[in-house]
Amino acid sequence: MIDFYTNPRSRGAIARWMLEEVGAPYREHRLEFGTTIKAAEYLAINPMGKVPAIVHEGQTVTEAAAICAYLADAFPEAGLAPPPAERGAYYRWLFFGAGPVEAAVVNNAMGFVVPPERKVAVGYGSLDDVVETLEARLEESPYLAGERFTAADVYAGSQIGWGMMFGTLPTRPVFEAYWNRIKDRPARAAAAAKDAA
Repeated sequence: MIDFYTNPRSRGAIARWMLEEVGAPYREHRLEFGTTIKAAEYLAINPMGKVPAIVHEGQTVTEAAAICAYLADAFPEAGLAPPPAERGAYYRWLFFGAGPVEAAVVNNAMGFVVPPERKVAVGYGSLDDVVETLEARLEESPYLAGERFTAADVYAGSQIGWGMMFGTLPTRPVFEAYWNRIKDRPARAAAAAKDAA
């Protein structure tokens, strides 16, 4: 049994989608912002006082991308990670989502603009650089890691879907086509229904 700490209006939605994809039993602990999420009991699990987090077989994992990677490895029968010898693209795009995409989108949403002459000092360069890189990848491949859906699509795909929904990423035909390929997966529908409830 996995203990899953979340709030439905958070990145916990990504972890829940991944939990549903792997089909592992989990027990939900719903935390509230400003109260239980900062309680000593939860801070012992995640000192950042953020969700999501999971505890599985004595292992505590925080950060949505790390949870996706962990669950793909812990439940290999779900087929959400390529064989170890073929994981280059998988790791690249999973962590591109966790690094450049996350930073560029959040900074853009907060109104932080990197001066062009300082782009080299920022890991993502600019939002335009990130968008063009994602667009080029999805023009050459149906999924981020290649020909099949993986945990990289759960994580970075969520970022793309939310980005278009909230206007923090531009809506591009290739992003819409990609999102349409992944958004109706049964595991995502199940996760969304549980969060909505």
